[in-house]
Amino acid sequence: MKADAKIILLHHSTGHCIWNGGVADWFRKYNARKKTAISVSEQAFPKAKPYGWNNYPFDYWNIWVNHAGIGPFQDEPTLEMLTQNHDLIIWKHCFPVSSVKEDTGRADVGSAEKRLENYKARYAGLMSKMRSFPSVKFLVWTAAALTKNNTNEADARRAKAFVDWTVKEWDSKEDNVFLWNFHTLETEGGLYLTDAYAASPDDSHPSQAFSKKVAPLFCQRIVNVLEGNGDKGSLTGA
Repeated sequence: MKADAKIILLHHSTGHCIWNGGVADWFRKYNARKKTAISVSEQAFPKAKPYGWNNYPFDYWNIWVNHAGIGPFQDEPTLEMLTQNHDLIIWKHCFPVSSVKEDTGRADVGSAEKRLENYKARYAGLMSKMRSFPSVKFLVWTAAALTKNNTNEADARRAKAFVDWTVKEWDSKEDNVFLWNFHTLETEGGLYLTDAYAASPDDSHPSQAFSKKVAPLFCQRIVNVLEGNGDKGSLTGA
């Protein structure tokens, strides 16, 4: 592990909740204890303007694969830019990603529709793109869940199928891409963000207490990846 590794978390509101759970403080203490100088920063991605407040599979694919290059796309950094300054890039989706509609039988990688077939097509492109930067590591959160009051069983089951596919098929060992299984922490292995972990039964943001509970697990998962142990142990960081 590089003692001065540079890490960035790309997120929206759910990621901000976990960040505020104590991520920066955890690494301050870690650096003091280990005599390292790991730098952890965060930023909203994409921004509300000019691109739009959407961070779903289509949007990462659209910015990083469809519009790859040495310059930004609609004021958002491409991977060619981000990989110049970071040793670990962490990215995630907010909970509307779990509003997964029924497949049509014909995947469309260029469609913003939230369907499992489209998610898989976009993730294939994203995996190839990330692997083209072998000196940089990537940590991807599994999909953030919705509370039972904010979804239906069919959508929730398709969201769980996306998570299961991400863990069991999309992710593989011996590469530079790793997972943090946030969905399992939120749902305890079920379909929904549990009411006990939610801001409220009608608000699918994680609660402050839950965010403080899992932030150290997130940080430990980061360290595991940096140390070269990303393919070992729990994907939750426990």
